[in-house]
Amino acid sequence: MEAGGETLQSYQSHPYVPKDLDLPGFVPGFLSQSTILGVYGLSSLLVVSLVWFLTGRLSKFQKIDRLLVCWWLFTGLTHMILEGYFVFSPEFFKEKTSCYLAEVWKEYSKGDSRYAARDSGVVAVEGITAVLEGPACLLAVYAIAAGKSYSIILQLVISLGQLYGTAVYFITSYLEGDHFAASLYYYYAYYIVANASWVVIPTLIIIRCWKKICAAFRVQDKSKAKIR
Repeated sequence: MEAGGETLQSYQSHPYVPKDLDLPGFVPGFLSQSTILGVYGLSSLLVVSLVWFLTGRLSKFQKIDRLLVCWWLFTGLTHMILEGYFVFSPEFFKEKTSCYLAEVWKEYSKGDSRYAARDSGVVAVEGITAVLEGPACLLAVYAIAAGKSYSIILQLVISLGQLYGTAVYFITSYLEGDHFAASLYYYYAYYIVANASWVVIPTLIIIRCWKKICAAFRVQDKSKAKIR
């Protein structure tokens, strides 16, 4: 009876769906939603503003390049720090201190409990994102700043990876019933809106890179025609 009581208590002590999700040792979050979102928003704004200011002092940077540098640095740090913590901290829900990164995932799991449950598909997607795409994003920052010839190809590859990962993330949820949010509010605020940037922005970058590559080939074809 005692063992059963402990199991029942573990089921009822967390705010996630399904209610019978077994999270033994779960510790409720210490920080409020406003604090978690505020810290993330302000830190992101600080990074983006600093990059925007620094790139503005260099005349070689066009406005689109400045925006891209801001995006790649923001998304790269997000992948490596936030998602990296999730991947390598399988028991974040047991964290007994107000560790900010653990608090982020305790809160986000209200929108998608697969994170708290360590769903294998989610862990795989986030692992690839944190370990491969995160550093690649920082390489893209360097490539743009240094004017490297591989910059466009690199951005295209990373954006395709981000779009593919996001598609897998949504599709696997749909195939599994899409019932992982604690409420409609968390479903739209966290699951939909919070991930929208990684659909819209990579798509725009892919279109831009495609046009750049096509334009380069047209120039090459014209050069070959003149030589002939």
